[in-house]
Amino acid sequence: MRQLYKHYIGGEWVDPAEFATRDLINPATAKKSGEMVLGTAADVDKAVAAAREAFESFAFTSREERLELLNAIIAEYKKRMAEMAEVITLEMGAPKTLAERAHAPSGLGHLMTAAKVLENYEFHEDRGPTRIAKEPIGVVGMITPWNWPINQITCKVAPAIATGCTMVLKPSEVAPYSAQLFTEIMEAAGVPKGVYNLVYGEGPSVGEAMSAHPGIDMMSVTGSTRMGSAVQAASAPTIKRVTQELGGKSANIILDDANLEEVVARETLAAMRNTGQTCTLLSRMLVPADRMDEAASIAHQAASSVVTGDPTKEETTMGPIAHGQQFEKVGAMMQEAVDEGARLVVGGPGRPDGCPEGFFVKPTVFADVKPEMTIAREEVFGPVLAIMGYETEDDAVRIANDSIYGLSGAVQSADPERARRVAAKMRTGMVYINGAPGDISAPFGGYKQSGNGREWGDHAFADFLETKSILGYNA
Repeated sequence: MRQLYKHYIGGEWVDPAEFATRDLINPATAKKSGEMVLGTAADVDKAVAAAREAFESFAFTSREERLELLNAIIAEYKKRMAEMAEVITLEMGAPKTLAERAHAPSGLGHLMTAAKVLENYEFHEDRGPTRIAKEPIGVVGMITPWNWPINQITCKVAPAIATGCTMVLKPSEVAPYSAQLFTEIMEAAGVPKGVYNLVYGEGPSVGEAMSAHPGIDMMSVTGSTRMGSAVQAASAPTIKRVTQELGGKSANIILDDANLEEVVARETLAAMRNTGQTCTLLSRMLVPADRMDEAASIAHQAASSVVTGDPTKEETTMGPIAHGQQFEKVGAMMQEAVDEGARLVVGGPGRPDGCPEGFFVKPTVFADVKPEMTIAREEVFGPVLAIMGYETEDDAVRIANDSIYGLSGAVQSADPERARRVAAKMRTGMVYINGAPGDISAPFGGYKQSGNGREWGDHAFADFLETKSILGYNA
């Protein structure tokens, strides 16, 4: 059994101020895999003090020094990338192949991207006698989720290191093994004492203490919209910067000139990836209303090809839901969709065959979904696809934008110019055209209640920097 009993503060593994623990559960078996200590406000105080002390010197390190540090972290990460994939499968149930090919490599990708951006990033600009300087914001509090754990840790930590910030990380209490391993990587890389600190705990205790702490200059959080709102409220009295990447209910517009069979099959499988636990999931599929039955049939066939089961096996393509509470929510939302009149195409409530234990659900597709249905409006965070019909191109855009969220979206069309035109009308932070792959250097973030700020690539640096005007600098 794994035991996460110490925080990492000031370059040392330290005992908590109080000793209380939380059981960690393997979602594939619903059995205990370890224990994690629960931090308190006192632990946060200690971590913030260490980060503030370290900031006094780390803020003034050179570009070359921070590049050297990032490259050292990259080297250590590469040594343990296979282990990173293993612990992600254990902690949140990602299939072995997905953990090896997507989860673990994403961490390396963010570290390498930050290093590349740092090489030529302009930290100042001269305008006549005035210098406009970009300086590290200070101590950053980071709260990360369980669904893409190392991806979200590194896409915050890497630009923070690159810009000269120090930090306190609270990883998800559901999936902390990857954070433990990453902290060991940071220690092995020689990160200066206090620059990076880790405090285990839950949101109402550690997360709230971080948000309200006057010694933290910025909060960078990823999670549900409800959680983001709570962080914003707790941060308000200290007027700190808060950047958030939150929920989504993203629309995938399949225009009438697209190859329906090819696109629906591909996008249905994409909706089941990571067991649907992805904030950018294209969970609303919009198809021409007169082709609803055809689309439903194609989606049925695609979803039926998903192999659900033991995530440690090579042949598994969909693992369990990451934790019990989410498992119950997904099942309840499936049932609610049935009760509200959505047509169940495949899957639905209940466990899949051959999965008597663990938090497994069926790959599920609903058709004839109406905009007012709960399944069309609320984030499920599970392998549930809602197929909706539209009459015209403008109708499709209207339905797509009829959401409190605006994180992601997609357009499928045989005409690239038409796809670009529709993409421009979508009120969302990112739009995929015709199944384009992700771009780790492009800005990542949302409109509306999907959050604010941008992560990834050079845009990530901006959130961690303050701007100072130095008048007479070049006089």
